[in-house]
Amino acid sequence: MNARLKTLLNGILKENPVLVLVLGTCPSLAISTQASSALGMGIAATLVLLGSNMAISALRNVIPDKVRIPCYVILIAGFVTMTEMIVEAYAYELYKALGIYLPLIVVNCIILGRAEMYANKNGVVDSALDAIGMGLGFTLTLLVMASLREVFGSGTWFGMEIPVLADNPISILTMAPGGFFVFGCLIALVNKIMKGQALKGARAGCAACPSCSDCPNANEAQGGGAA
Repeated sequence: MNARLKTLLNGILKENPVLVLVLGTCPSLAISTQASSALGMGIAATLVLLGSNMAISALRNVIPDKVRIPCYVILIAGFVTMTEMIVEAYAYELYKALGIYLPLIVVNCIILGRAEMYANKNGVVDSALDAIGMGLGFTLTLLVMASLREVFGSGTWFGMEIPVLADNPISILTMAPGGFFVFGCLIALVNKIMKGQALKGARAGCAACPSCSDCPNANEAQGGGAA
């Protein structure tokens, strides 16, 4: 397979940021009660990821290594601010639905993790492809989670009522326990499809965190600690 095509497709399943690397869990659980909100969050995060990956890759030889993390945060915050202003101006209902989770894309571990692990080490084109792949993986995961929770928890899909299910919703799926249940089931499904490789990916996900070297569980997260 072409290397660039592989980079693009990695984020969809093999290195899915939510179900394999277990990053971005907070917005995934919080926003996945409505399919429309999940789709909007996925697109917004993808745009920020694409912009920040390309900018950081282009500036990787200019940014001093000692201050790279603050510089990454500033660049990411700039793209988040632009995205937030665009969503507020042209999709106000989505802006209200996403609430605080839209500006919190700044601290989404997927964004900062890809900047540190990929964009900092690769060219602009490859970094853009990585961002698109990771963004697609994040968006598809959110959409699947939200669809399951909305269809069975509210009896609707993108606001449209579904016969029978609308009169017999499983309300707990719209609550936090339901979110964790669906999340766990999807991780188990992906791990089954990948024949256990998802568990190794989850450990590698911690290595994407810029604070990994200072974390007391870093060795265990990287597979070098005690069982």
